[in-house]
Amino acid sequence: MNARSFPFCLIIGFATIFLYVGLTSSSQAQVSDSVSGIVRDTSGPIAGAVVRVRASEQVTTSDAEGHFTLSGLTPDVPVDLTAWAPGYYITGGQAILPGTENVDLMLVAHASEDNPNYQWVSAYASAGEPGNCQNCHADPSTPNSLLPFDEWLLDAHALSATNPRFLTMYTGTDMDGNQSPLTRYGYSRDYGRFPLRPDLSQPYYGPGYQIDFPATAGNCAACHVPAAAINAPYGTDPTLVSGVGVEGVACDFCHKVWDVRLDATTGLPYSNMPGVLSFEFRRPPDGHQFFAGPFDDVGFEGSEDTFSPLQTQSQFCAACHFGEFWGTSIYNSFGEWLDSPYSDPSTGQTCQDCHMPPLGATQFAIHEQAMERDPNTIFSHRMPGAADETLLQNTAELTVLAERERDVIRVYVEVTNTNAGHHIPTDSPLRQIFIVVTVTDDQGQALPLQGGPILPAWAGDLAGQPGVYFAKILEEVWTEITPTGAYWNPTRIVEDTRLAAFETGQSTYTFALPENTDTRAVTVDVRLVFRRAFYDLMQQKGWDVPDILMEHETLTIALD
Repeated sequence: MNARSFPFCLIIGFATIFLYVGLTSSSQAQVSDSVSGIVRDTSGPIAGAVVRVRASEQVTTSDAEGHFTLSGLTPDVPVDLTAWAPGYYITGGQAILPGTENVDLMLVAHASEDNPNYQWVSAYASAGEPGNCQNCHADPSTPNSLLPFDEWLLDAHALSATNPRFLTMYTGTDMDGNQSPLTRYGYSRDYGRFPLRPDLSQPYYGPGYQIDFPATAGNCAACHVPAAAINAPYGTDPTLVSGVGVEGVACDFCHKVWDVRLDATTGLPYSNMPGVLSFEFRRPPDGHQFFAGPFDDVGFEGSEDTFSPLQTQSQFCAACHFGEFWGTSIYNSFGEWLDSPYSDPSTGQTCQDCHMPPLGATQFAIHEQAMERDPNTIFSHRMPGAADETLLQNTAELTVLAERERDVIRVYVEVTNTNAGHHIPTDSPLRQIFIVVTVTDDQGQALPLQGGPILPAWAGDLAGQPGVYFAKILEEVWTEITPTGAYWNPTRIVEDTRLAAFETGQSTYTFALPENTDTRAVTVDVRLVFRRAFYDLMQQKGWDVPDILMEHETLTIALD
C-alpha cells in the first residue's frame, strides 16, 4: 500500500501500535514521571516543536537544540507521544515508558507548494477506495450519529453543488426545467448595448446567470462546486460537473485548504475573488497525501497529516462568505463578524464556535483503535445555518409591549440580534425577516391599523400587513428591477435594514378600537418570520420553502 492509499480516517489519531525505536531506559529500577528526547529532521534538531501525549493536555515544546522533557506523567504507564512543527507532518507511533531518555522523534517536511494535478478523494464509500471518508467517519448503526461524515450529509455544504435554488438561479429555469427567454438588449449612443427588463407578457421563470451571460460560465462554481472549479474558477459550468465535484464543499477539499488570501488593509478577501480564487491549497505531490486539521497530535508512523490553526479561525470561512461584485457588497457575513464584538479574540466567538459547536462526540471515527478525546475539543460538522429552525429560533429576542390609550391600542415592538455574530439576515440578499403585527377583538376580527409601518408589495402574501422588514434590497443598475437577487449583474444597494450583532430594531403601531362594540378584550399577536427568498421569485421558480417562525409573542388586553 503506498502513502496515497491511506484512509482519510487516519487523521483522527488512532491508538498507536507500540513501537520502541531508538529508546534507552535510564534505569529499570528507577521510577520516573518524565520522558525526554529530541525532535529533529534529516538536517538536524528542530526548535519549537510541539510534543504531546496524544489526545491530552500534557504538552511541551522543544528547546533551541530540539530537546524536550515532558513531566507529570504516571509512572510505569506508557504514553503515546506525538510531535509537530510548522512545515512538517505530525509524527507519532511510539509508546514511551516514563523514565525513558533519548526519545528520537523524526519529523518529515510536507510540500510547500500546491499540486494542481492531484485527484480529489471522494467522501463516499461507494467510490470504492480505502481512503473514502465514509469508510471510517460514519456509523450507519447509530441514529443521529455525531461522526463527521454523517453530520456533513445533513449540512448545506454537502448540497452546495446540487442545491435546486442555486441551480435554477444559475440556469434561469424553474423546478420543472422551463427556462426564461434570453435577456433582450437595447442600444444607446452614449452607453452602447444595455439589458432590458424581461417581457412578462411571455412565460417567465425568473432570472438566471445563463440567460444574462449564455456564453460564459461565471465564477459561481468557485464556492458552490469548488473541487471542480479549483483549476478553472471562471470556466466551470456547475450543471456539467461530475464525480467528486458534485459532492459540494466536501471533506478532502476543506482539509486541503492551507490559507486564505486577505487584503492586509481591510482583513477581507479581495473584490470579486470568491471561493477558490481566495484560497491557498496544499494538494500533495503524486505518491503522497496531505490532510490539514485542527489537532497537532493525530499523526502516527507513515501518516501524512498536519496541524493548521486556520481550521478553527473565522478566516477559514471568509473566501465563500464574502462577495463583492461590480463594486457592490453582496454577501458579507465574514466582514460583519469582523466588524462586530464577536471578533474580539479575548471575548468573542469564531464562526466555528456557533456553526460547528461541540455536540458531545468523543471520537472522529468508528474504529476499534480510535482514540477518545475531550468532547469539548471536537467540532460538529453539522454546521447549522439559514435552514436550521433551532438556530434561527435562538438568534433574536422579541419584546412586545401593548397598552390601551383611550380609543386606540398602541403596540411597541423590539427585536434584538442577541446571538448572531453577523447581521440578520446575512449572506444571500434573497433573505428577509419580517415583523408581522395583528390585533384582533374577542370575535377574531382584526382591528384597523391607524398608524405605523406596513409591509411592502414585494412581501407577497404578507404585503400590506402591519410590520417591518429586515433585508438588504438590491436594484439592478440597468433594468432598475428591485428587489433582485441577480447580483451577477451590476447592482446597487437601495436599502439595508438588517440588524447588526447586538443591534435592536424598534417599531410602533396604533390600532383603532371599534366603536359601539361589546368587545371585552383584544389580542396582540407579533411574529418574527424568516423567509428564504422573495415571494415573487419563489413563485416564478416553483420553490417550496416554508417560512420559519423565529419568535412569537401574544398579549391580551382587557378593555373593561
